[in-house]
Amino acid sequence: MANHKATQKDVRQATKRRERNKYYGKTTRNAIRDLKAIKTGTEAGAKLKDVASMIDKLAKRGIIHKNKAANLKSGLTKNVNKLAK
Repeated sequence: MANHKATQKDVRQATKRRERNKYYGKTTRNAIRDLKAIKTGTEAGAKLKDVASMIDKLAKRGIIHKNKAANLKSGLTKNVNKLAK
């Protein structure tokens, strides 16, 4: 364990950030799973906006890479567009 006060504080902060990032990541994964389970186009379109926003926030915070966020949103949008037809 760290002996310096600043290092101890950094350990505490890193723990908080890690827990928060895990929460946001898991919440977003659950939202993606729920979106994929929707079978109607109108409902999926409304939910897509919220899920895309969650994915963008993950990328902004550095939890996932921006290209991964783009790929996720692209795939979800294709699925929703397929339902709308």
